[in-house]
Amino acid sequence: MTEFVGRKEELLKLKDLSQKRQANIVVIKGRRRIGKSRLIAEFAKDKPVFLHFTGLAPESGMTDQTQRDAFARQLSKQMKLLPMTFLDWTDAFDHVSSHITKEPTVILMDEISWMGSHDPAFISKLKAWWDLDIQNRPNITLIFCGSVSTWIEGNILKSTSFFGRISLVIELEPLSLSESAMLLKKCGVKGSDFEIYKILAITGGVPWYLEQFLPQYTADQNIQRLCFEKEGLLTVEFDNIFHDLFSHRGTIYKNIMFYLREGTKSLNQIRDELNYPRSGTLSKLMEHLIISGFVTRHAQWSLKTGYERRQSLYRINDPYIRFFLKYIEPNLSKITKGAYRNVNVSQLPGYDTMMGFQIECLFLQNRLNMLRSMGIDPADCVYDNPYFQTNSSRHKGCQIDYLVQTRTNNLFVCEIKFRRKELGSEIITEVQGKINKLSIPRGYASVPILFHLGGVSDKVIDQRYFYRIIDLGDFIHL
Repeated sequence: MTEFVGRKEELLKLKDLSQKRQANIVVIKGRRRIGKSRLIAEFAKDKPVFLHFTGLAPESGMTDQTQRDAFARQLSKQMKLLPMTFLDWTDAFDHVSSHITKEPTVILMDEISWMGSHDPAFISKLKAWWDLDIQNRPNITLIFCGSVSTWIEGNILKSTSFFGRISLVIELEPLSLSESAMLLKKCGVKGSDFEIYKILAITGGVPWYLEQFLPQYTADQNIQRLCFEKEGLLTVEFDNIFHDLFSHRGTIYKNIMFYLREGTKSLNQIRDELNYPRSGTLSKLMEHLIISGFVTRHAQWSLKTGYERRQSLYRINDPYIRFFLKYIEPNLSKITKGAYRNVNVSQLPGYDTMMGFQIECLFLQNRLNMLRSMGIDPADCVYDNPYFQTNSSRHKGCQIDYLVQTRTNNLFVCEIKFRRKELGSEIITEVQGKINKLSIPRGYASVPILFHLGGVSDKVIDQRYFYRIIDLGDFIHL
């Protein structure tokens, strides 16, 4: 198992909570492969007792008894007991109680949505177990964990059953850029900043994805092996995600994601494209994708007033999902036939442009690092997002990679460039062209910022056009 990296803040919260000599409920949620179970194992490694129960992924013919049988097998194995059978979840929970001592104990109910999906009374029985037994024991940390964040939201976090009973909620985010680079290093992966960013542009900070990159291959060879071979782990991952998280409704969510691969869209555009009725159904579906960590809602705002506009835009937030939909899925038939088995992926048409868009997606996931590098306190931001100005009779349309509006009436216009070659003075012309189109309110200043990898020419530096020129390599060496 790879050495544990990151999650210092989350571990500190868990350890602080466990210092209280009382029983606590913790909820940990986050996308598939983000490292929830690994975080809990790291927290529990010095605890005398750690009981780990995992629900079975949904499959045809799965029943409530199937889940209980799996629970019983896991309990028997961990406690070295003879095989047993539970006909009701209350019996199963009571049997766990019979093996709990006064020693500090962590009980993990992993993928709890799968565990309880076939019993309408599962949550009620779980609540009764907590109320009548577990909460009265000291030194117990009961952890509910799962990838189906929508189920956890509806059945635990927003349920009256557990109101006032939850001590800590952790929503696990991807690793930071520097932590991701460190994990790759722990896995033996070496390479230039450019090579490391190629990997991060596709994986984001998802630990399991990063751990699949083998040190004996280059970044491009790993990408070809994982993404462009028939049974490549990241070739099949997308379907696994939507099958496991959304079960029989996975197709509906996939249709939304396929449309979003074309770019940022409004709710009305999504509704019209997919022929959804004008009801609240689509809004709920979009909210589920946001909670699951795959989509983000971009509030568009008025630069003049600083207020949110009525219409918001939705975009794919997850680098891997975006990469799959944009570059793997359109080539699946060729991949299945082995057409890319011996192809250098860096030579594929549009590969460099594709990587540039992926880097933008990656950095929007790490925007706090961007703000700090610009010397901006997040509390001073009115809004920060990609910015889209539509074409009209009053102004031309333009798109800003990342626009930060501050309380001091500054508009930080950020350009992100991911290229191997050095940037010349043409970058100034390009950014100034966007600023010229931008409808800037009276009394506001535009402040150009350049994020780059590959260097900039002395001509660019000497002109002092950019307020700051920030090397993307700095973020992976923090």
